[in-house]
Amino acid sequence: MRRITLWALSTITTLVLLFSYHTSTSSQGASAAPIVAQAGAASNGSGSASGSGSSGSSSGSGSSSSTKTFSGDTAMTQWGPVQVQITVAGGKVTRATALQVPSGNNRDQEINSYAVPVLNQEVVAAQSANIDMISGATVTSDGYLQSVQSAFDKAGL
Repeated sequence: MRRITLWALSTITTLVLLFSYHTSTSSQGASAAPIVAQAGAASNGSGSASGSGSSGSSSGSGSSSSTKTFSGDTAMTQWGPVQVQITVAGGKVTRATALQVPSGNNRDQEINSYAVPVLNQEVVAAQSANIDMISGATVTSDGYLQSVQSAFDKAGL
């Protein structure tokens, strides 16, 4: 009788602890929508400039330096294609934009809504493709790094 009571109490305790544990994705739920909106706005603004070519250029207003965009090769991952475009002005990366990311299901969209903006910011901050991968988005991060390295190679940076 004592063993059964001890077993029941330990099982109940384990279940209570298990159900009260908050994962890192549950705290991202409230903030995921604004990030998706920001990422969508960023990609919509550059959608017409991306095209299918690997680079395009436009001159800055009133400045002698030109702004060029370089699209990296599309990296095929197990969840779908990843392609990144960088904008270079004056020899510095001013913007990184993911043109394609896996979006086959809600989980892909959830992962990419928080991972892609971070990856974009890291590329601009590091001025290179030598950035850390995002935990929980390993496959997308790997494809992103391949594509952004290709864009850096095309830019000659």
